[in-house]
Amino acid sequence: MKTLEELRKIREKAQQDMKLRNSNTRIKVVVGMGTSGIATGAREVMKALMDEIAKRNLSDVLVTQTGEKGLSSMEPVVDVVEDGKPTITYGNMTAEKARKVVAEHIVNGKIVNDYVVASE
Repeated sequence: MKTLEELRKIREKAQQDMKLRNSNTRIKVVVGMGTSGIATGAREVMKALMDEIAKRNLSDVLVTQTGEKGLSSMEPVVDVVEDGKPTITYGNMTAEKARKVVAEHIVNGKIVNDYVVASE
């Protein structure tokens, strides 16, 4: 049987998870985590994105993952999705490039054209 403190922690975590799911996110960042993405460093890119977003306390940015996107020669790929704006796909990402995308695109609203491989 769980102690009262353990149950409190479980409840707080569940409430935080629900808050993230139900909150209005300004930007959704989608990392391609198919086999070719993982083989070329998508895990490190995703970790860098999450670390940078947490470090900057950006609570209105959601980071998620998807499977193969059909751009295996450009993996790892990252989509930045904002309502009312074209989806920007960044390719050949590294952890360093991911941090720059957070600083320039997500924080300052400036697309990092050097890394863009597609725009929808």
